[in-house]
Amino acid sequence: MIPRYSRPEMSKVWSDDNTFKLWLQVEIAASQAWTDLGVVPAEDMVLLRNARFNREIYDRIFEETKHDIVSFTRAVSESLGPESRWIHHGLTSNDVKDTGLSMQMAQAVDIVDVGVSRLMDVLKRRAQEYRDVPCIGRSHGIHAEPMSFGLKLAMWWDEMRRNRDRLAELRPRVAICMLSGPVGTFASVPPEIEELVAKQLDLQPAPVSNQVIQRDRHAEFAQVMALIAATLDKMATEIRGLQRTEIGEVQEPFGTPGFVTKGSSSMPHKRNPELTERICGLARVVRSNSLTALENVALWHERDISHSSAERVILPDSSLAVDYMLFLMTGIIDGMLVFPDRMMRNLELTRGLVFSPRVMLALVEAGVDRKVAYDAVQRCAMQSWDEEVDFRELVKADSVIAESLSAEEIEPLFDYGFYLNHVDHSFARLGFETGAG
Repeated sequence: MIPRYSRPEMSKVWSDDNTFKLWLQVEIAASQAWTDLGVVPAEDMVLLRNARFNREIYDRIFEETKHDIVSFTRAVSESLGPESRWIHHGLTSNDVKDTGLSMQMAQAVDIVDVGVSRLMDVLKRRAQEYRDVPCIGRSHGIHAEPMSFGLKLAMWWDEMRRNRDRLAELRPRVAICMLSGPVGTFASVPPEIEELVAKQLDLQPAPVSNQVIQRDRHAEFAQVMALIAATLDKMATEIRGLQRTEIGEVQEPFGTPGFVTKGSSSMPHKRNPELTERICGLARVVRSNSLTALENVALWHERDISHSSAERVILPDSSLAVDYMLFLMTGIIDGMLVFPDRMMRNLELTRGLVFSPRVMLALVEAGVDRKVAYDAVQRCAMQSWDEEVDFRELVKADSVIAESLSAEEIEPLFDYGFYLNHVDHSFARLGFETGAG
C-alpha cells in the first residue's frame, strides 16, 4: 500500500524558515571565527549567540531596502544591542547566501539518498521473488528471447545503486563554504575565517572562488537529480508498457487503500497506469531544470545574479520532485501485481519463434555454415509468421535442418528454462542471494 505522501523533510529544507535559519548559523559562525582571531571581544560573542531572526521585522525592512541580506542582517541586529555591529563583519551577501545554499543542497542529497536506498530494498526483494519467472525480452518492441523477469528488476536495482554512488560523490562537492568577501580576494575577511566557519558548519572551504561559489557544483546537483529522475522514468515507462491491455504482464497497484480506485470518469472498466505516468511527467521537469542549471554556470566576470532567480525554482523543484518520485516508485514496485501466467501466454504467442537463435546455433555447432543455418532457420520462421503455424514442427520438417539435427536433438532446444541458467550468476555479481528461493 502507498501511504499518503507525508514526508515534509524536503519541503523543510527549501523553506524560507530553513533558509533564514542557515543564514543565521553562517553569521554566528563567522562572528565566532572573528572572536577566535581576537577581533570580536569574547563578551560580545556571548551576547551575539542570543541573536534571533524575526520574519515580521525582515518583511518590514525589505519593503524599504528590497535587498534580502541587508534586510536580514538588520532584522537580526534588532534582537541585539551594541554587539550587533559585528553581524556580517567583512562579509558580502553571497558569502552567507551561497554557504547557506550549500548546506541546503547537502541536506537535500541526504534525503534523496534515503529514498534511493528504500527503493533499492524493494527492488531487491521483488527481483529475488521473480528470479525464476520467465518472460519475453523485447527489442524494438518485438519479441526477442526469453529472460528472467527478476533480472529486469535487478537491473533497475543496479542502476539505482549507481545513482546512490553519484549522490555520495556529489555531496562533498556541494557541501562547500565560501567566505572570501567581495570578488573572492579575502581583502575584508581573511582565509582563516572561512576555514574556521567551514569547520563549525561541517563544510569544506572552496579552494578558490570569486564572489560566488562556482555554479558547476549546482549544475552537477541538478544533473544527478536528473539522472535519478531518468532512471525512474525508465522504470515507469517499462511498467506502463507491460500494463498495456495487449501485454498485461504487470499492473500498478489499483483499487486498494492508498491507490487509484477509478481509472476513468466515463469508462468504468479502465485501469490506467496513472502513477507511472505521473513519474514520467515529473521526470521531464527535472531534466529541463538540469539544462537551466548548466546555463547558470556562465556568469559575467566575478558575478551576476542571472542564476539566482532560476535557482530559487529549479533546485527546490528538482529536489522535491525526485523525493516524491522515489516515494511513489517505491510504493509501485512494492505493490505491483505480476502475472506469470500472462507472461507465459505471451512467450507462446509466436508459436516457438523465440527459439530460432538456439536452432541456428545448434546447426552451426553441428557443422553447418552460418549463412546456410541462418537462411534455413529464417525460412521456417517466416513461414511460421506468415501462416501462423508451429515453428518447431516446421524446423523438424525442414530438409536442410534435418540433415544435421534429429527430432530428438531439436526438442531440447525449445526449453524456456535454458534462458534462466545464468540468472544466479548475474545475481551473484550484484551481491544478491542466489539459489532456489
